[in-house]
Amino acid sequence: MDTQRFSIKGRILSVDDPLLQDALAQVHDTPERPRCLCVAGGIEMYVSRLRQFVVKRMPETGHRHHPGCPAYEPDPALSGLGELVGDAVRESDVGAIELSVDFPWTRSPGHGGSRSGVDMPGDVEVARHRLSLHGLVHFLFQRAGFNRWTPAMEGKRNQGVLHKYLTAAAHEVIAKGIPLPERLYVPEPFNEGTHAAVAQRRRVKLDILRPVDGRSPLAIVLGEFKAVESTSSGHRVWIRHMPDAPLLVDSKTWKRIEKVFAPLFEARDADTGCRVHLVMAALIRARREHTYEIDAASLVLTSEHWIPLEGVHELQLVQSLIEQQRRFVKPLRYDAQGAARFPNALLLDVGAAPVPLHVFSPFMTARDREIKEAALRACDHGWVWPADASVMPALPPASL
Repeated sequence: MDTQRFSIKGRILSVDDPLLQDALAQVHDTPERPRCLCVAGGIEMYVSRLRQFVVKRMPETGHRHHPGCPAYEPDPALSGLGELVGDAVRESDVGAIELSVDFPWTRSPGHGGSRSGVDMPGDVEVARHRLSLHGLVHFLFQRAGFNRWTPAMEGKRNQGVLHKYLTAAAHEVIAKGIPLPERLYVPEPFNEGTHAAVAQRRRVKLDILRPVDGRSPLAIVLGEFKAVESTSSGHRVWIRHMPDAPLLVDSKTWKRIEKVFAPLFEARDADTGCRVHLVMAALIRARREHTYEIDAASLVLTSEHWIPLEGVHELQLVQSLIEQQRRFVKPLRYDAQGAARFPNALLLDVGAAPVPLHVFSPFMTARDREIKEAALRACDHGWVWPADASVMPALPPASL
């Protein structure tokens, strides 16, 4: 489909129609809902107001839209989101999302995490999923649309776009009772001319870290990892576009980070011919005034175009899809134990149903290979890049 169209109070308007904003204003905060006309009969949407009125899909309807529609989202079961919907990720019918996360928003001196009463005889605590920092990165990147690609996006993904859309992705999201925008900082693009103003806005934003009654609030810095350097008391971690505000971390914690995320650090040195980014989500607190210390961290590998990857084995597929000007979505693992059961990508330009693309890496474990083979047997169609093929097979032809 070339242009998204809506039915609003008996009128059909395209997404770029100058009359659309007036039409949306008439139905905003009313029971009447626009309908997306990407499929026969249309699909109900709702109207949200940011800087202007925006039409958004209703909860759990993304997979009902046509794959070529901007409102399309794969069935959550095709990614790690399927384990979290309705539990760690709960969406209301008006677009607000509540997240249950496994990290705190405050630290207290000597706090040992005691849960008074929970372990008393007769008490049973229901096991629930909780979103980790890694899962939160995937949630924000998917909500911002960075796991999706169309040819029109070429050349339009930079730090300014990253800042704008990741920040907007946190809108109407509550995490552990706190509005996520209050605790999320995505660096603005660095520019010598605006640097002083940007730095001041950052200081104002991170003033939330000021201790209150002996408790240290926490916030999340989400940006591209640039480098780390040793100091006499630990390490400084540098985030791109924050050249004057390193994040401090003790040596023991940094050593654990390097060990856990060793494959991602190594991916930056892989001989692929393609550039990658390493995105860091750092949960930080104030060590002293305007001095930021890492409390916890997670890293996510992305392609040059900021599409999250599970590893280097997916890079050539994603790069080829972009070079061939295909439309696709990259299913994300979130906090699932492994990604082998999920498609490595979903082609969206092949008709009324997406085509799953699966890659077998020669470095897969035997267990992951079994899981991938089972996933292929479970679907009635799909494309496979075998582990023994060094050249990527031809993709299904586009029909859009």
